[in-house]
Amino acid sequence: MRAVTALSVAVLASSGVGHAVMSGLDSGIERVDPFKDMKNRPEAGRGLNILLAGTDGRDTITEEQRQAYRLGGKPCHCTDTLMLLHLSADHSRVSVVSLPRDSYAMMPPHTDRTSGEEHRPHPVKLNAAYAEGGPELTVRTVEKMTEVKIDHYVEVDFTSFMETVDAVGGVEICTVRRLKDSYTGLDLAPGPHRLDGGQALQYVRSRHLDGTGDLSRMQRQQRFLAALTAEVTGSGVLLNPVRFREVAQSVLGSLRADSGFTTERMLDLGKAMRGFTPASAEFTSVPVQEEAREVPAVGNTLVWKAKEAKRIFGALREDRPLADHDSARSKATVVDVPPEQIRVQVENGTPRQGLGAQADRALRATGFGTSGQAVDAADRATARTTVLYDPRWDRSARTVAAAFPGAEVKAAPGQGGTLRVVLGADFTEVHPVRAEDPPEGATGALRGDEVTCPRPEAAGKA
Repeated sequence: MRAVTALSVAVLASSGVGHAVMSGLDSGIERVDPFKDMKNRPEAGRGLNILLAGTDGRDTITEEQRQAYRLGGKPCHCTDTLMLLHLSADHSRVSVVSLPRDSYAMMPPHTDRTSGEEHRPHPVKLNAAYAEGGPELTVRTVEKMTEVKIDHYVEVDFTSFMETVDAVGGVEICTVRRLKDSYTGLDLAPGPHRLDGGQALQYVRSRHLDGTGDLSRMQRQQRFLAALTAEVTGSGVLLNPVRFREVAQSVLGSLRADSGFTTERMLDLGKAMRGFTPASAEFTSVPVQEEAREVPAVGNTLVWKAKEAKRIFGALREDRPLADHDSARSKATVVDVPPEQIRVQVENGTPRQGLGAQADRALRATGFGTSGQAVDAADRATARTTVLYDPRWDRSARTVAAAFPGAEVKAAPGQGGTLRVVLGADFTEVHPVRAEDPPEGATGALRGDEVTCPRPEAAGKA
């Protein structure tokens, strides 16, 4: 997160005062050497690769924060979050790949940084690499698993995360469903929310909102990262030298990074990223197999899908995009229940021949399951399109209604799991919809503008 923030705010350099404002900030960055004595590293590709590590460090958390945001657990001194960030060679695109913390990993031979004990290669969960060998072993393990050469390393803990969010004035996120996690205290109603540092930490840490645990949490972290980028690039911070320095001090003054990732380096990158927007970023997670692998003394681990993982990391090495940057997905309305989980029967309530078949095809194109056989409604003079649903499937009804803006929604007790859409004279087209998160098992990437809150003008049109 801090690396993206630092790269984004660095565009102030293009105003000619960047170097003066940034002078002296390098001294606030704690330096680490994650590349010490590393051998047999992957071959460098095009572009720049940064490993972002979020640790569960909470040594400087106040008692008030500990109580308010439920941070009283014992830290494992491991990585809560690992993201591989790739900046394209032409500086027009950033690809962010989340690495599941419970991924099955084979630890390289190393010396335990706490006990000094020599370890042979052994299986672990990926987040344990930091506990055993710090940033150096984390980088070695990730390079071995991905075959991607890491150019820079950036690390942030709980306190510095909250300080960064507060420094930019909070970050706006949107949700289509209620998010409640009794472990972190997160409780957000559907809709937009501006989160301060503590609330943002609850949002990105929550793992107990549904049955997917860390997998859906990674998607929320990516959504937050895109929202943070939008906040920094669109809030005017970059054009205000005084405000910029305040934010930069917070962003850079509490992170750990390798010695080569200097503020001078960030400024140079910022000049080249002058037109960077959330749409310039793309996000994905390494897909994992459905069955976890039980490892003695380690527990259940997540095994990557080899073919899909190879495709993702191959694209990073070859500097190719992961997402379709000409996609129309950003125009789709975000819904709670994925259309792929909903069955719809279309009925034509107008005299217009073929209208039902047209709507059926459009619904299938946007993801809904349809009967494939539209029928004529009993009333062929229906004025307003109507969505009929069994009350047990009310959430699905809201998803279908989003595809027919302005439609009437009526309960039909006893109808069952298939929803009915009766087309009226007002029907013109099916509006595309998409789930807030990619369908389970999907390996595609999303652009930053597809995971942030819609702009006011876009929301008005929807």
